[in-house]
Amino acid sequence: MSAARKPDDGHTLAVRDLQVVGAEGPLAARLYKAAVDGKRDVLIVFFHGGGFVDGDLEDADPFLRHLSEASGYPVVLSSAYTLATVKPFPAAAEDAHAVLLWAKKNKTKLGWTGKRMLVAGIEAGANLAAVCTLMARDRGAPRLAGQILLMPMLDPGLSTCSMREMPTCPDKAKVFDECAAAYRGYLPHAADRSHPYASPLQSSRLKNLPPALILSIEDDPLRDEAEAYGGKLIQSGVPTTVRRLQAAQALQEPNARDTCACRGHALSEIANFIAGLDEEDEPASS
Repeated sequence: MSAARKPDDGHTLAVRDLQVVGAEGPLAARLYKAAVDGKRDVLIVFFHGGGFVDGDLEDADPFLRHLSEASGYPVVLSSAYTLATVKPFPAAAEDAHAVLLWAKKNKTKLGWTGKRMLVAGIEAGANLAAVCTLMARDRGAPRLAGQILLMPMLDPGLSTCSMREMPTCPDKAKVFDECAAAYRGYLPHAADRSHPYASPLQSSRLKNLPPALILSIEDDPLRDEAEAYGGKLIQSGVPTTVRRLQAAQALQEPNARDTCACRGHALSEIANFIAGLDEEDEPASS
């Protein structure tokens, strides 16, 4: 895929497919880059949703086009990862971390200065984004400037109130069942469900992680685990912003979370978060 269009401000947004390198070989990826002068200081590495067992680069494509424009035109790299139907945990997590390392090594190819790398994702991809911050800290690379977690899947135990109330609602029971099936596919070994690289919410070591933006949705069974993780990050001294958004459509619909993420409030929250990171990097005036 290769496409370009001109947003309202006159900049051309070029979108092209490429390959990155995961833990065990090449992975499909897509680069979103505006035609602006010079290299960009910010790179966002994004991982799609799909409950670890489904999903691809197309799912988040409309959202990422909007994100690039709304956030001051960072370079956005959307990467695939090994689905659990091919190989379960920790394959996807290892892929995600390997992609970050690849992006750092190939900054010239991406048109990025190497200054600030953020990791982001939606649903299962947000789990991987959160996990990447733990892996990068534990393994000493790469340095991450921030994490953006959109409606993250963080609790394989399905134990939060917002998750447990789903089976009692006939119109929402399907959403609960899909989450349960996704975790069974990704974490077939029960012992893995408490591993921090599978469930960051279970981690007792959350210090020294990059600033976080966490967006949840009202009526989403993932809502409480997202907000609980935000609380734990705050308690650990990690600068964290947690926002709850209104649902744009029923979550039973395909790609509903991606549709919610396209709403202006989500995009403005992300833009403000990135702008805040820029301000933190600016030297204090004398």
